[in-house]
Amino acid sequence: MTLRYAPTEKSILPRLDEKNFTQQEISKNPVQYVEESLIHTISTEMEKLNEKIAISLSSGIDSTLVLSILRKLYPDTEIESISVKFADSTDESIAASKIAEEFHTNHHILFVENFLEELPKAISIVKLPFWDLHWYHVAKKIKTLCKVFFSGDGGDELFGGYTFRYDKFLEITRTDSTNIEKVKNYLNCHERDWVPDQNVLFSNDLKFTWNEIYKLLAPYFDNSLPLLSQVFLADFNGKLLYNMLPLYSKIHDHFQIKNITPLLSEQLISFATHLPIDQKYNHQNNTGKMLLLKLLEKYKTSQLVSRKKQGFSVDTLNLWNSYGKQLCEYYLDNARIVNDNVINYEWIQKHIKKPDIDVRYVNKFLGLLALEIWYRLHITREMDENERLTV
Repeated sequence: MTLRYAPTEKSILPRLDEKNFTQQEISKNPVQYVEESLIHTISTEMEKLNEKIAISLSSGIDSTLVLSILRKLYPDTEIESISVKFADSTDESIAASKIAEEFHTNHHILFVENFLEELPKAISIVKLPFWDLHWYHVAKKIKTLCKVFFSGDGGDELFGGYTFRYDKFLEITRTDSTNIEKVKNYLNCHERDWVPDQNVLFSNDLKFTWNEIYKLLAPYFDNSLPLLSQVFLADFNGKLLYNMLPLYSKIHDHFQIKNITPLLSEQLISFATHLPIDQKYNHQNNTGKMLLLKLLEKYKTSQLVSRKKQGFSVDTLNLWNSYGKQLCEYYLDNARIVNDNVINYEWIQKHIKKPDIDVRYVNKFLGLLALEIWYRLHITREMDENERLTV
């Protein structure tokens, strides 16, 4: 409810430490190395397959690059591509459709009207109280098309995709900042995950303290790495290892589909983590994933992608106004998480009726909704996983 990931979850990939993120001189052409690594992983995986494949296609760099190489290696292979269009949100399916047309895939646009409708089912699968389970919708669609799909997961964490975070962190952090100052600054670059009065969100029984959060993050900043390398280390060991990969894995297992992630091969992880910072991110023009962009330029497809970091994303303010607020008012009234002294009801009352509610509080309310659903599914066991959240 504060970091947006569960550090006690079992990770698919091993944790990395400061030794893995030391910068090393590159003796080989980095763009060529990344290309050869992707070609090797994709061709090796494809040799094992004798069935139709799919790819989750946003309009971003990572999935477009994977598709570019797939199509170069296998010009005649039938490929199903899937993009998502969420109601009242940035429509990335338009750009994704153009990319799909360029590479001759059978493109499918999945439209999701109420992002929260199947939240009980999604939470029953991952068994964790997360609300942003867009991947449930993607995987459910892929299941109807094939059993194996490719994705561009890992590009942001390995090659410097979170430019909005890096820019802010460098602006508010000095080279002589203390470790605790760096931890606090890192958290300030994740404002969507917590609210200013986070300490009173929980009941007194839980004894919430920021110090526990600081302890979790401290090892990533208590070292001699450059500032951005510390951020890269924290990002890899946080959102990727204990949010995205565990959740996705559980969803894939549920739908019995296999996900191939060429950017997360052991070879590329070892290479990318040691890359010099200037091979990943240019602070002057706030550009990230520089190597991947150069590779896309080689494939003459860089003009097709969206440079702004989006991914499959929903506009939470619009979601709040259309469905979220009413659902939160319904499920958080007489909430089990309040009755059992987990969440402070006064906090809910103070913020839920605000007409000009800040997006950070919207995200937090959606998190509370997910916690309440999880609680009713797995603690009080009074909710059926197939219940639909509608207004």
